[in-house]
Amino acid sequence: MQNESTSIESPCIRNCCLDQNDMCVGCFRMLDEILIWGQASDDKKQAIITKLALRKMTQKSTNAKS
Repeated sequence: MQNESTSIESPCIRNCCLDQNDMCVGCFRMLDEILIWGQASDDKKQAIITKLALRKMTQKSTNAKS
């Protein structure tokens, strides 16, 4: 059964490459988040987007210190 929830767009930027922690270096989603995206509710998608935004900020902060 497909989820009819389509109001939140995928954060995918078509730069897919997983790092050693199974995080996409393009969109900052974890592999399990990528796999469930199509079936996730809008609430779950929003939670994923919130998490990836934090990962992105952390990654940029870490890279700036390098």
